[in-house]
Amino acid sequence: MRNLFRRIAPAVVAAALVATVVTAPAATAVPSSGVDNWSCKPSTAHPDPLVLLHGLGGNGPGNYSYLGPFLAAKGYCAFTLTYGQATPAIPVGGTVSISQSSAEIQAFVQRVRQATGAAKVDLVGHSEGAFQSIYGPKVRGYAGQVGKVVALAPPTHGTTFGGLVSVGDYLGLGPLVDQVLNQFGCQACDELIVGGSAVAQVINGPIAQPGVKYTVIASRFDALVTPHETSFIREPGVRNEYVQDSCPLDPVGHVGLAFDPTVAQLVANALDPAHALPVVCAFGPPL
Repeated sequence: MRNLFRRIAPAVVAAALVATVVTAPAATAVPSSGVDNWSCKPSTAHPDPLVLLHGLGGNGPGNYSYLGPFLAAKGYCAFTLTYGQATPAIPVGGTVSISQSSAEIQAFVQRVRQATGAAKVDLVGHSEGAFQSIYGPKVRGYAGQVGKVVALAPPTHGTTFGGLVSVGDYLGLGPLVDQVLNQFGCQACDELIVGGSAVAQVINGPIAQPGVKYTVIASRFDALVTPHETSFIREPGVRNEYVQDSCPLDPVGHVGLAFDPTVAQLVANALDPAHALPVVCAFGPPL
C-alpha cells in the first residue's frame, strides 16, 4: 500500500492542484460573487443553504470560483471553506485524513445552519469534496441536517488513479507537488484508493442515507477517478448520470467538472428539479 501511495500521490495532488493554480484564487471568496455572504438568509424558493466542498489539493474559493457565483446568482445562500489544510501557510486543502477533514466540514455545516437559521443544508462536492459529501452524512451521522447531496466525480468505491502518474510533469506542477508531499504528505490519498480505509467505511452497508436526495455526476473522460462507474451509488433513490448523457461531445475531465457550464446546469437542476432548465451543451475543460 505504501509503495502504491508513493507512486500515485504526486499525480493525485497535481491533478487537484489545477483548480488552485490555474484559477489563482484569492484567500477568500470575492464579496461580489455572492458566495460566503454571512448575512444571507435563505429564500422560500431555496430554503437550504449550500455548502460547497472542494477537491483534494484545492481550496474553496478556487475550486468554486465559477460554480459558486453561478449558484449564488440563482438565489442560493452558498458557502465555502478550505478544509484539511496541513498548514495555513499554503492554500492547499484536503490532504490530511478524511476523518479530520470531515470533522471540520461538520463544524462548518453547523456554523452555516446557525448563521442562516436553516434546519438543513445541501452539500455540493467535487472530487474528494464529493466523497466528503457522502462520507459525512453516513459516517459522522449528520444526515438529518442534509437535504440534498450533489456529488461531482466522487471516488465512492475507491479509485485506481489510472493514467496520471506523470500528470505533475505534464502540467508543470512537479516542484509544487513535491513541496507539498515532501513536507506534509497526503494521508487522504492513501484512504481514497481502492481498498482505502475511508472507502471501506462508506461502502460498508447502504451508502445513501434516509431522507437525503443524492445526485452523482461523472464524466466518461475523467482520468483521475477510474473506473468511472465507481463514482456511482447503485441504490434506490440515487440519480447517477454522466455529463455525456446530456452532452455527448463535452470533453470535460475531472478537474474541469467544476468549471463547465453544462455541469453547472446539471447541478442546478439536481438542487431544484421542480424548476429544471434545459441543458445547453458546452465544452468543459478536458483536464
